[in-house]
Amino acid sequence: MPDVKTFSGTPEQQSKLMEIIEKQKNVRGSLIAVLHEAQQIYGYLPIEVQEMISKGLNVPMTEIYGVVTFYTQFSLEPKGKYNVAICMGTACYVKGAGKILDEFKKELDIDVDGVTDDGKFSIEATRCIGACGLAPVLTVGDDVYGRIDEHNVPAEVAKILKNYKEV
Repeated sequence: MPDVKTFSGTPEQQSKLMEIIEKQKNVRGSLIAVLHEAQQIYGYLPIEVQEMISKGLNVPMTEIYGVVTFYTQFSLEPKGKYNVAICMGTACYVKGAGKILDEFKKELDIDVDGVTDDGKFSIEATRCIGACGLAPVLTVGDDVYGRIDEHNVPAEVAKILKNYKEV
């Protein structure tokens, strides 16, 4: 196996990740926990981070990549400090999720899977998040916003973004 590249993250990030790997390397089934903590450190899971985890846990890259691409909570691309995830499941879509997504794209001046220039926001269109009773629903980080008035989308989106722009 070739040498693992050094990720261009900060030395502090790399040190934190190596501590986590060291604590978990002999714990059976620790891969998802390590990936989760690595994503908290870096904000996403670039290939270099996956390689460090692979080497440290002695887990093949194919297994790591398979886990990272299977579970939607993991990201291969950087996300903003506040990730806006708009549910595009059937119930949400029928109740105006497309309009909501378009308004967020317009207000933030980014496309789906994009990140604002300041790194503060990103947008993603998700599948059903299991809150159909709140349709249309979206999340900003861990915050859930439901029953968004599809007839007043610009005002609703502006009100939601205001909570995070001022932080």
